[in-house]
Amino acid sequence: MRNTQRLDKLLSNHGYGTRKEIKQLIKRGIVKVDGEIVKDSGMHVDPMASTIEIDGEKLNYRKYVYIMLNKPQGVVSATYDNKYKTVVDLLPEEYKPFEPFPAGRLDIDTEGFLLMTNDGQLAHELLSPKKHVPKKYYALVEGMVTEDDKEKFREGIVLDDGYKTLPAQLEIIRAGAHSEVELVINEGKFHQVKRMFIAVGKKVKYLRRIEFGGLRLDESLKPGECRELTDDEVRILKER
Repeated sequence: MRNTQRLDKLLSNHGYGTRKEIKQLIKRGIVKVDGEIVKDSGMHVDPMASTIEIDGEKLNYRKYVYIMLNKPQGVVSATYDNKYKTVVDLLPEEYKPFEPFPAGRLDIDTEGFLLMTNDGQLAHELLSPKKHVPKKYYALVEGMVTEDDKEKFREGIVLDDGYKTLPAQLEIIRAGAHSEVELVINEGKFHQVKRMFIAVGKKVKYLRRIEFGGLRLDESLKPGECRELTDDEVRILKER
């Protein structure tokens, strides 16, 4: 079955302007489909089968976008908020027509890897409690983290509401009055990492997600920066 779309709608969705502006581009004779100058902005094209050019630039067509965002503190994991800046606000304009949303959430004061996509099916699967998608965090914790804590995390922690978490892998990088740790959890309850440490008498002072679904945060991304996932990275997420 061919995936045909109106050309003006397709170009508009990829950030080339409003439909009215697309008509002007076509009137100027700078839009081509398979090497032929387009006359009709309402023509139907198959973006998977045809080569579409705008002023010599080939359209990079994709139905879905998959974006790795290094979320900074002070930004909420939402598509809209009337008080705080959202993760969508951080994305370059070229991604806005795809209407990406955060696959999951990070607390407002938590940094790190947040997947942004418009692929609802993949997002649903990654967030499904049945999938147990691993998430790895680096945390600075107030208090001495001990081998006993590691064992408790391995067995599962009973949170303040009585819920017992799935087994989690806690690694101590440095123990002291302020401890550095890495933690892998396979679920995503509300404020889970912070609540797990509270349950063992500690307090998280800083938290950053460094891995999600088998992918590691690109260390070249500064807080607030993003990039699209590679085809191999998308495949890793889809094969989970």
